Amino acid sequence: MGNKISGGTSELGPDCKTISQPNEFPTGTIYEYTVKDVKGKDVNLSMYRGKVLVIVNVASQCGLTDENYTEFNQLYQKYKDKGLEILAFPCNQFAAQEPGSNEQIQEFACTRFKTAFPIFNKIEVNGFNTAPLYKFLKLGKWGFFDDDIQWNFAKFLVDKQGKPVGRYYPTTSPLSLQHDINRLLEAS
Repeated sequence: MGNKISGGTSELGPDCKTISQPNEFPTGTIYEYTVKDVKGKDVNLSMYRGKVLVIVNVASQCGLTDENYTEFNQLYQKYKDKGLEILAFPCNQFAAQEPGSNEQIQEFACTRFKTAFPIFNKIEVNGFNTAPLYKFLKLGKWGFFDDDIQWNFAKFLVDKQGKPVGRYYPTTSPLSLQHDINRLLEAS
């Protein structure tokens, strides 16, 4: 078990001041995975080597959409030049709140929120067709978390070595991740 990162909130809710950190995690990194961008082209995640990542499943028609996109944009503007990347994966598994095509999702995010961080191909995060990246992210023994993603905007924090180090509840404000992001950005 690594050093505990504190200051964020976990899926326990906003009163919990420690993020859920994996008790155990299998070997491997996210750099071993290839995903599809919004246009369907392969993106090897090794291109993010040395960056701190927030990986999040997004939806356009969720009650959490406005706050999350707005705050993720603020985080991205503040930290992108310091080594942060936000990787957004649209998902329609929760109350069908991401029904659009990849092109419609991209247009929505870029027009309404002026999103500059990458948005990838729509995926599934639970069930038989779970995307391999999300199968990997969910492998960690995350303490109080169930294996499944509970809702839109569940967040994973990944260190510069490609290891998932934190998981946050969908209702966790993206801005509340700043302390944890800073600690990872400052780590060598």
